[in-house]
Amino acid sequence: MTREKARKKAELLVSQMTVEEMASQLRFDAPAIERLGIPEYNWWNEAMHGLARGGTATSFPQAIGMAAMFDDELLEKIADAISTETRAKYNALSDEGDRDIYHGLTMWSPNINIFRDPRWGRGHETYGEDPYLTARLGKAFVRGLQGNGETLKTAACAKHFAVHSGPEALRHSFDAIASPKDLEETYLPAFRALVQEAGVEAVMGAYNRTNGEPCCASAYLMGKLRGEWGFEGHFVSDCWAIRDFHENHRITSSPVESVTKALKAGCDLNCGCTYQHIMHAYELGMITEEDITRCAVRLFTTRFLLGILGDEGSEYDDIPYSAIECREHLNLAHQASLESCVLLKNNGLLPLDPGSCGTLGVIGPNANSRVPLVGNYHGTSSRYITVLEGIQDLAGEQCRILYSEGCALSEDRIEHLAKANDRLAEAIAVAKNSDTVLLVLGLDETLEGEEGDTGNSYFSGDKEDLLLPESQRILLEKVLAVGKPTVVILMAGSAIDLSLAQDKADAILLSWYPGARGGKAVAELLFGKESPSGKLPITFYNNDALSEMPDFTDYSMNNRTYRYYTGKALYPFGYGLTYGDCSVEAFSADPNFATVTVANNGCRDTDEVLELYCRDEDSPDAPPYPVLCGFRRIHLAKGEKRSVQVPIDPSAFTIVNREGNRIPGSGKWTLYAGFGAPDERTEELTGKKCRSFLLTK
Repeated sequence: MTREKARKKAELLVSQMTVEEMASQLRFDAPAIERLGIPEYNWWNEAMHGLARGGTATSFPQAIGMAAMFDDELLEKIADAISTETRAKYNALSDEGDRDIYHGLTMWSPNINIFRDPRWGRGHETYGEDPYLTARLGKAFVRGLQGNGETLKTAACAKHFAVHSGPEALRHSFDAIASPKDLEETYLPAFRALVQEAGVEAVMGAYNRTNGEPCCASAYLMGKLRGEWGFEGHFVSDCWAIRDFHENHRITSSPVESVTKALKAGCDLNCGCTYQHIMHAYELGMITEEDITRCAVRLFTTRFLLGILGDEGSEYDDIPYSAIECREHLNLAHQASLESCVLLKNNGLLPLDPGSCGTLGVIGPNANSRVPLVGNYHGTSSRYITVLEGIQDLAGEQCRILYSEGCALSEDRIEHLAKANDRLAEAIAVAKNSDTVLLVLGLDETLEGEEGDTGNSYFSGDKEDLLLPESQRILLEKVLAVGKPTVVILMAGSAIDLSLAQDKADAILLSWYPGARGGKAVAELLFGKESPSGKLPITFYNNDALSEMPDFTDYSMNNRTYRYYTGKALYPFGYGLTYGDCSVEAFSADPNFATVTVANNGCRDTDEVLELYCRDEDSPDAPPYPVLCGFRRIHLAKGEKRSVQVPIDPSAFTIVNREGNRIPGSGKWTLYAGFGAPDERTEELTGKKCRSFLLTK
């Protein structure tokens, strides 16, 4: 169904409603209008890395982990699987009359905010710190969710528009000040790409203000969205964000004023309760019937595009309930878990041989916990495989495995009646009686997440620093001091200072939050059934770097992310090791494509990610360091050598000036090709240097 046809159907249906009936449909929990055959509909559903909060569903790695795959083709397949399961559940539950929250077809995903500061608690919901990577992965996710059928399979939503990435504790009253250059260069490109190139059906406004205007009623942002970019879908507020207008931002003095401001600006749908005041604002003459009608038509256009109104239906109406957690989707989740893990260090200890590694000591608060498998905004899995269970399943018949929890995740003891560090002696004993130690540390959704999430750090979700909790720092120091060969496995969604592990551990594997059955993938990587191949979508900093950065509340990109950070990273953006030995042998380029000869001189097959970066050599407004402009995931067998073509992002040859205008670049660019970024730290960690190519206009 075309948008024009859906809109005409919506206009006809809305024209039959009273003003009060129209107003009732602008709430996320829209009631039924029985006389017109309109069933109730709840717009709120989540699909960040699997169907969330609505019961059983396939669990994929958290979004930041899927970003580390650098694999938009796989991500599109994952989003397609999520939308299949969403339709399967919608079909089955609607037949039972269940139209509750988290059971609809409007998915409030993906989160394409830029992970600009490593303290932000919700950064693991994003695709990292780079605008190009975020845009490319976001487009793939939207395509997978929405499908290419006659009707929308589900409706995706780009959030949170815009300039939104902490602090969580201040988000309801905060004004994010961003320069015209930072807006155009960093904060808005992914939203523009999802609107203009992927046809995202919905956009969600952020809680905060941007440059003085509340994001859910910003003339500037709405002008970009509906004017400059031509967005035709619907706009939804973040949950209870309209209430913040009068309660926290204090730009209005009452709910009716907040309703008026949001509705007239173009916010069609209210997640929250403030739009219950629409009729009051209408009766006072503050908004018109035309204002209400415009919003209602947009919302019913989406419902017609989904094929859930009228008699035509959808080609997805017959997707059976058996699609949920089917073997195909579980295999996709497993592949994603394998591709997402990033090998940060390896002195040769990995991969382990279960037949000859002797006794393994598995230690740590995340080793046998289900919580760090799933991140936040997660569904329910019918099975969970922790890291310990994955290791036991794969190697348990060939070697002895000892286990100690070691410490609590963040408290100083596990048993409340015990003394502090009550599992530390046991952990040291396990280490001393093991031939190799696997130390599983990190965070989970109780320590980094959204403001208001139960139990998260300081009730705001953000981190105060980049250090592991003290209990884990003590455990790490004491276990490393035993002196046994040690692999540190980090389960977290953001940058953690691993300086001690980098200095003293033999290997470090970052698993992120790998999905409900992710322990199996971690074990397969540790024991060499597969080669690690993920790359960092964010910079890992030393904790001291925070003092070099702007304040958390400063949205300037100065000295932030790999494009502007002037210090030495612990692990750079784009970095990740494999069990192969891959290199770039030759490299040439034109403005459209790079042609790269790659080789695997190692003794193991592996996936790799070929990365392209571009630096404008003569423009004073260009970022100071080369910027990602292309990538391609490839598989290289041991000894294989071949030529690979990689498209180059056209915006690589433009720059954004201080006025916020994107203009042609200088005409002289250096392009780089490698399996990491062209920086000194990556070269130091990998022993490999990117190839370069000078391109002139």
